[in-house]
Amino acid sequence: MYNSKELRVFGGNANRPLASDICSYLDIELAPIEIRHFSDGETFVKIKDNVRGMDCFVVQPTSSDVNSNLMELLIIIDALKRASAGRITAVIPYYGYARQDRKDQPRVPITAKLVADLLTAAGAQRIITMDLHVDQIQGYFNIPVDHLYAAPVFIDNYLSKIDFDLMVSPDTGGVARTRAIAKRMKKSIVIIDKRRHSPNHSEVLNIIGDVKDKSLVIYDDILDTCGTVINSSDALLAAGAKAVRVVGVHGVLSKNAFEKLDASNILEIAITNSIEQKKSSRKLKVFNVSSLIGEAILRIHTNTSVSSLFV
Repeated sequence: MYNSKELRVFGGNANRPLASDICSYLDIELAPIEIRHFSDGETFVKIKDNVRGMDCFVVQPTSSDVNSNLMELLIIIDALKRASAGRITAVIPYYGYARQDRKDQPRVPITAKLVADLLTAAGAQRIITMDLHVDQIQGYFNIPVDHLYAAPVFIDNYLSKIDFDLMVSPDTGGVARTRAIAKRMKKSIVIIDKRRHSPNHSEVLNIIGDVKDKSLVIYDDILDTCGTVINSSDALLAAGAKAVRVVGVHGVLSKNAFEKLDASNILEIAITNSIEQKKSSRKLKVFNVSSLIGEAILRIHTNTSVSSLFV
């Protein structure tokens, strides 16, 4: 048992349904907050409850519109700090700008590090996030980061209920991520060697592994325009695969991704609700991660181990 009177969970506008589901898991009410915008686009926030000395968690993925949602998160954190909150934890299921994680060209920023600095400067004292694009982003923070993984949610609710032969990493960078979940499913992996010509545009060069007459699951962290997974699926089917499903943690699904997925040869697409979906697809399955995040919040609040969730 814990003292829920000392716990407050706030939801920004980026994914209010997820924040509500987390509160349902914790058996508390979503904390009252006023968020509105002036005519010039400036964001105004007012905390509508006493938070002095309270353990406060702000649920706000920095998904599209990423800049507005990030700014809203920073302002909520600042408002809580100025209201004398005891501890402020930013719960960021999807960490925007994570793909700008290194200086791979001359004169470009490391925006993932900049966002980490902004969150810390605003007053965040802890971060909860899920399936970062690269693990080293944890090192961009000088405050504790609890990095959760959606793999248990997919295994329990989807992968254990379907029949498939192999898991596929859509690129060499995702091999460790795919191997980790394939090991738990007692499956082997296939690797796709691809060349990225520009952001959101890639070409399959080679398939490492035998996929003939096999049912496959492509596992990725971010599904954005979906060009990569669609090209990968086409290449796998051309190599003799029997069926291809896609599991992606964060459904960014920008531009015409829904239309492209519906027209593709992909059998099903499974994602989490780390990002709120305003559209739907006949192929799309969305799995709720509120219990995973809610349990992390509960363990942090009660100062018990969170490590068993890092699987």
